Amino acid sequence: MHNGPRGKDATNEKAKDFKSAMLRLFSELKEYRKLVYLGLIMAALGSILSIFAPNHLSSLTDEIQAGLVVNSDNLTTIATSVTENLETNIMTYLNLSMDANTLTEVVMSNEISEDEKASFQTFLNNLQTSNESIDYETFLGFSDNLLKILLDDSTYKGVPISEEEKINFLNGLKNNEIHLSEEVQNVFFESIEVNGVTISSQDQIEFLNVASTLTAEDTSTSLYQKIDTMPESVRLVVEPFMDMDAIWDIATFLITLYLISALCTYIESISMTHVANKFANRLRDNISKKINRLPLKYFDAHQSGDTLSRVTNDVDMIAQSMNQSLSTFVSAVTLFVGTTIMMFYTNWILALTAIGSSILGFIFMFLVLGKSQKYFVSRQIELGNLNGHIEEVYSGLNVVKAYNGQKISDVKFDELNNKVYNANRKSQFLSGLMMPMMSFIGNFGYVAVCIVGALLTMNDIISFGVIVAFITYVRMFTSPLSQIAQSMTSFQSTAAASERVFEFLDEEEMDTEENITKSLSRAEAKGNIEFKNVLFQYDGNDKPTIHDFSAKASAGQKIAIVGPTGAGKTTMVNLLMKFYEINGGDILIDGISIHDLSRANVHDLFTMVLQDTWLFRGTLRENIVYNRQNISNEQVEEVSKTVGLDHFVKTLSDGYDTEISDNDSVSAGQRQLLTIARGMLNDAPFLILDEATSNVDTRTEELVQKAMDKLTEGKTSFIIAHRLSTIKNADLILVMKDGNIIETGNHEELMKKNGFYADLYNSQFEG
Repeated sequence: MHNGPRGKDATNEKAKDFKSAMLRLFSELKEYRKLVYLGLIMAALGSILSIFAPNHLSSLTDEIQAGLVVNSDNLTTIATSVTENLETNIMTYLNLSMDANTLTEVVMSNEISEDEKASFQTFLNNLQTSNESIDYETFLGFSDNLLKILLDDSTYKGVPISEEEKINFLNGLKNNEIHLSEEVQNVFFESIEVNGVTISSQDQIEFLNVASTLTAEDTSTSLYQKIDTMPESVRLVVEPFMDMDAIWDIATFLITLYLISALCTYIESISMTHVANKFANRLRDNISKKINRLPLKYFDAHQSGDTLSRVTNDVDMIAQSMNQSLSTFVSAVTLFVGTTIMMFYTNWILALTAIGSSILGFIFMFLVLGKSQKYFVSRQIELGNLNGHIEEVYSGLNVVKAYNGQKISDVKFDELNNKVYNANRKSQFLSGLMMPMMSFIGNFGYVAVCIVGALLTMNDIISFGVIVAFITYVRMFTSPLSQIAQSMTSFQSTAAASERVFEFLDEEEMDTEENITKSLSRAEAKGNIEFKNVLFQYDGNDKPTIHDFSAKASAGQKIAIVGPTGAGKTTMVNLLMKFYEINGGDILIDGISIHDLSRANVHDLFTMVLQDTWLFRGTLRENIVYNRQNISNEQVEEVSKTVGLDHFVKTLSDGYDTEISDNDSVSAGQRQLLTIARGMLNDAPFLILDEATSNVDTRTEELVQKAMDKLTEGKTSFIIAHRLSTIKNADLILVMKDGNIIETGNHEELMKKNGFYADLYNSQFEG
């Protein structure tokens, strides 16, 4: 578990220095700076274009609305003009006679009642007192007998008007009707023009006759029915009219706006995706190269899973942020600022309403987020504890069953599982409130805008289209806030990931070996190796692991290195392979200092078979031939028979062409045989066997031992083994303890000394 890659939440941590990490990240992007700028500009431009859309959508709504309802402005204009014509000309048309003879005639008339005479006298008194002009509406209450005395035959604009026509006219007004002869109509009402349409005097009278029947109780249906009875000239300017040209212009502009915005978003997506993938590719390439330049001591101090996580999780986090979070952040900020400005530009009252309602919701949301954070942290901790327990139990399942520990492990599992359940339940419940709250914030903003907008529309402060625009603005205002919050969280994780990646890339590397000019080929190598007063100390250790180590190995000798754990056996081999740089002394290969040979040259001179086996996904043949050229099938089969691998090959369905990997059901012994066969194909002058037979059974060990004897012929071999029976035939045995050679000799010589080696050998055969 400790060596595996980190989980998906591993990068969800805060950076040590957020500002420095982000500055370093952007400085590394200088190669792609133009594309990044292009992507960010396109993201901002796409948001800006979408900001202008709601206002044009408002205009489109108003145009459509105007085409669905009566043109009240034109209706009012016609009504006002016709009424003014009527009121201006009516008294001239009546030509009332109010002289003394007329008044005497009214008083003396027997056909007029006393009450009416009294009312008429009151009218005259009021007229004299107030000095106001005579209102024609006063005569609407007079009887025909009184009107016959007050009205005489006359002419109006050259047209003769009889007394009877005048009385009929006034009686018609009582019923909201106008009765005028055609000749009088033409001179009574002057033609008017509305929106380029001329409305004749006759059409005006017909309009008045219909308009006089309109009441507040009329429904929209009855209103349209009455308008349908009006003259054609009036209907042309009053009836609903859809201005398709204007609507088409606005719609075309909106479509163009949205298409350009979509194009900007597309360009932004392409640009940032290219940058993200190219940058991630470059980071992985740099990490891959860096791994080959790092000294082995780095990997001793760092878990392999941590390094894998930097290549996978951390690089992916950076790429994802480049691809999504950065452009989303720029777009969201632009949208937020632009929407706020446009709302205030359109109507400040509705702007305050929309912002206020949304801010209240977000305050509540952030309070919930603050409460939920501790449960998310608790969930990750408890999940880690549970995973650790599961791995512990399953990795040692045989021990658990052998000691009947199932019940204890189940109780522990239930305890940890319940903790995960409780933490997960609380965190998921609170996080589950996010979407309903976001929906509530949006809906609450819509309701507030609709209520306030309706009040403003009733008072003719705004049009209906403005409400439609603000409903869109509310959505555009709330969405960026959550996107900005998510982007900032992502940036924190990205900064932490970039710190880890660049920390790895900045690690101290091995020497470049540019000044090394010497080389030793396999063909030239004789096989002599000498250790001269070698001193080596691991970083962090208080004392040297190897100190003042000296030994000689002649060409073709089989050198065995034995000793207790921690004596420095494997360290000596690592120094010989130049995996570590020695702190003092020297190692000579055929008289050439190891400092004067490149690492690649040294590695090429050695065949190394380790205790830790390694197989890669591929065929059995490919695993044996690994990194060797011009190896025939016969050679592969020969070495397989030599190490006793042919029996295993025969059990496979496809023989040497069977696909295998390190995770397949290949036993530890079989894997060991595979790596030994791989080493036998590498015909190098020096051979290192580090516990190479530790994972094979005794019978197989005898077979492998014979193969090793054949393999070591003509080669200088270094054999590290805990099974001392396997190195009895070694030419020279070096007995190490605490970093020093304490005994040397062959098996018989060392047994005769009855020293440390003899004690080790005898201890393996006691009991």
